[in-house]
Amino acid sequence: MATSKLTRGFPRSDHGVIAGQLRRAALSIPANIAEGCGKSSRKEVVRFLQIASASAMETESHLLVAADLDYLAPKASEHALAEIRSIQRMLSGLMKNIPP
Repeated sequence: MATSKLTRGFPRSDHGVIAGQLRRAALSIPANIAEGCGKSSRKEVVRFLQIASASAMETESHLLVAADLDYLAPKASEHALAEIRSIQRMLSGLMKNIPP
């Protein structure tokens, strides 16, 4: 599920705090992957993939907080967490398989 769609249902009392942090962290993942792919050395590519991975961990954290605050329905939370964990596994595998 797209992050913006997911956060639209957050309560107004959040004042966009968790929603904004969640959107920024999630958006940072593909941005860092793209930036890393534009680099010329393996070391630089891996560095940006590590940054993307850290953003995925941050996204997971924000999702867990949103779930704990009941900002997300249980099914939506489970689905979003499964997606971000899948992305984390893909990033880990990609970093291990970047040719020298």
